[in-house]
Amino acid sequence: MADTTARQSVEGKTDTIDDAELALKGINMLLNNGFKESDELFRTYRNHSPLMSFGASFVSFLNAMMTFEEEKMQVAFEDLKATEKLCESDNTGVIETIKNKIKRSTDSQRSGVTVVDRLQRQIIIADCQVYLAVLSFIKQELSAYIKGGWILRKAWKMYNKCYSDISQLQEGSKRKPSDQPGSPSPSPSLSSTSDQSDHSNATPPGPTPSQRADGISPEALDRLKGSVSFGYGLFHLCISMVPPHLLKIVNLLGFPGDRLQGLSALTYASESKDMKAPLATLALLWYHTVVQPFFALDGTDTQAGLLEAKGILQRREAVYPNSSLFTFFKGRVQRLECQIQSALTSFNNALELATDQREIQHVCLYEIGWCSMIELSFGDAYRAFERLKTESRWSQCYYAYLTGVCQGATGDLEGAAVVFKDVQRLFKRKNNQIELFSMKRAEKLRKPSPSKELCILGLIEVLYLWKALPNCSIAKLQTMTQILQGVDDASHAGLKNLLLGAIHQCLHNTKDAIQHFQLAARDEPGRLSNSYVQPYSCYELGCVLLDCPESAEKGRIILLQAKEDYAGYDFENRLHVRIYSALASTRATAPP
Repeated sequence: MADTTARQSVEGKTDTIDDAELALKGINMLLNNGFKESDELFRTYRNHSPLMSFGASFVSFLNAMMTFEEEKMQVAFEDLKATEKLCESDNTGVIETIKNKIKRSTDSQRSGVTVVDRLQRQIIIADCQVYLAVLSFIKQELSAYIKGGWILRKAWKMYNKCYSDISQLQEGSKRKPSDQPGSPSPSPSLSSTSDQSDHSNATPPGPTPSQRADGISPEALDRLKGSVSFGYGLFHLCISMVPPHLLKIVNLLGFPGDRLQGLSALTYASESKDMKAPLATLALLWYHTVVQPFFALDGTDTQAGLLEAKGILQRREAVYPNSSLFTFFKGRVQRLECQIQSALTSFNNALELATDQREIQHVCLYEIGWCSMIELSFGDAYRAFERLKTESRWSQCYYAYLTGVCQGATGDLEGAAVVFKDVQRLFKRKNNQIELFSMKRAEKLRKPSPSKELCILGLIEVLYLWKALPNCSIAKLQTMTQILQGVDDASHAGLKNLLLGAIHQCLHNTKDAIQHFQLAARDEPGRLSNSYVQPYSCYELGCVLLDCPESAEKGRIILLQAKEDYAGYDFENRLHVRIYSALASTRATAPP
């Protein structure tokens, strides 16, 4: 469990504690499986400072996101609003505030503390608004989306303003020493991600002219820059992944979307001493091991992201030796490296470490189910998804579908038929693409009755759609090929060829892959039952052709065809993101 001495060591010392340091310890407790201890610590000191109030509200928000329980989401909403109210103050620009304070007061140290406090409060308000927007989006109502979008717009303006103000202060802090005779050389830029870790580990020097001028130490600015960089970076990163056809609307609202700038800001935040540094680290791991491989961002090569993720895990191992979340991400890296048995060991270890964290257990079970499908261990996959169907409140419809195809793949066709019928009953969110897909596929597999071959085809289908085929071993891919070749259902011919093409691509059989993708793209009869097959086949064919200089132009044309000639199919937004990324990679590598 997490170290509880951090809370005990500050008992009775609320007037002297360093709230930034205590808040960081609280977050580290949480990540070291001490969810209850972290919650207790932040609750105890909630009224000590805005930072501790935000820590308590963040734990409350995280608890709501992990359970999706209505009562907990309401508690999180009230906590966030309370923290926001506590932090509300005049939003005068920080640079102007400094000038006024220096003019009105000779106590520069006090002036600096006031500016730091004002910046901290503004960043916390922006953070609270982002989390309130997320709570709004969960309702999945038009009015909630509009409200959430407006809240996010306000949050972005605050992040952008604070980021700009802090950057100006850092620049001023570097320039002032060089203006003084005999003053030491300016330190490296605090806005440089690559130099930040060296700066934070160095022994702090004595008071500098910049400290005497405005009372703000470089260390305080560094922490504040880390604090704002978390939200600032997440905004850039998430907006950069918005489907291209929505991007113009998003940009009209004033949101940017620079992926590299987002990653740079998150890296800076992760290396700072702010309480959100561990959260920025988790965000980077999430991007490199989940988002980038799934959306095929930055091309299809995920090796650079995997190296980044492995480096992060190695650097943080001493700080989080028994963290269920870090163990989980270790398993994600191993899965992407096709070390499936090692990944299963990591996910099972993370499952045991997350004894009191039900939703972390659920994400571990989810990965165990997927790794079992990758290994074609249908029984193990069935048991993992069946437990999720029973325990999880996220999408029982989706988990029921996965349970059904795995159960049918074992040969238990009567049990699978019952579960497929349950999928219809559990289908609740009509605007949810995953649930809609699960409902339609379950209905098709159930009538007139399930077959083992079609259930295995359904299992391979989700492996393809969720970009898991590249994680499969050569032996398993060859086994899948043999199974698919035995499927003779005419209504599934297009899907069968799409999956065979994807498997041959993983096996580097380019000619066979092209042949199957072409057959799938021409499958007009199957368009009604599997509407996504044709556009996805065009995308896959275009990507294969892009890899060869002689056919690259033809590949680009086919990608544009996949983008423009089809609409209203399953997982359309998902494919648009992948097409956009593929086309962007061709532009990036094109000769000037």
